[in-house]
Amino acid sequence: MSRIGNKAITIPEKVEVKLENNHITVKGPKGTLERDLHTNMTVVIDNNIIKVTRPNDNPENRSLHGLTRTLISNMIEGVLNEYKRELQVNGVGYRAMKKGTKLVLNLGYSHPVEMEAPEGITFDVPNPNQIIVRGIDKEVVGQTAAVIRTKRPPEVYRGKGIKYAEEHIRRKEGKSGKK
Repeated sequence: MSRIGNKAITIPEKVEVKLENNHITVKGPKGTLERDLHTNMTVVIDNNIIKVTRPNDNPENRSLHGLTRTLISNMIEGVLNEYKRELQVNGVGYRAMKKGTKLVLNLGYSHPVEMEAPEGITFDVPNPNQIIVRGIDKEVVGQTAAVIRTKRPPEVYRGKGIKYAEEHIRRKEGKSGKK
């Protein structure tokens, strides 16, 4: 029994959802998202309520049930409110700048690291030590933030690097701590 998969999704007033075969299109004030859903799942729209059902209790169908419902819910939330992921840049001389749609990172390498924003993603740099990734697709926002973080992951001895704003880095004591 999937608790998440059995929940009904209420479609807000400003959002329009179309379902053709297993292709769903969600249109809202922030933009449009499309996705092909798995053929095993049955999605029904009735009176601004979306229900997802599964044909049987096979392990594959059980896992797809909650996933499908969550993907649809995230699409509706994204076109309505937009997702954002915040990153912090820590370290002496480490900083971020925005040039047009590009993000330029100075991370202690011999060259600046430039990243082009994927389609539907915008970068905000309110100050040189903060990066905000925004977009309507939760999956793309999270992946873009993860790629930025991999350019210089936080290290545990001094805490230098790029980390998520809500992330806590467990600090280690250096060699002098062994005595």
